[in-house]
Amino acid sequence: MSSVKAISDLKNYNDVLDNVAVGEPVFLTENGQERYALIDLQEYEKMRATISLLSELAKAEKSALEEGWCTIEEIKDSLGITNE
Repeated sequence: MSSVKAISDLKNYNDVLDNVAVGEPVFLTENGQERYALIDLQEYEKMRATISLLSELAKAEKSALEEGWCTIEEIKDSLGITNE
């Protein structure tokens, strides 16, 4: 479960960081408005990988729509896969 802390709580940053875990970000508020999110590094890397994958999939879809889709046989041939 995520928690919300005032940015001024960073004076005791160890207490704030103790609340950060995978899937449990800590949101920092400034003037009563959520402004920052502290997330576990593992969670951050997972998010980056997901964004990268989605970006590549979007490029592939755009290419397929513009240039056409390949058949499964064309893919097997390009990869050198034979049906033995």
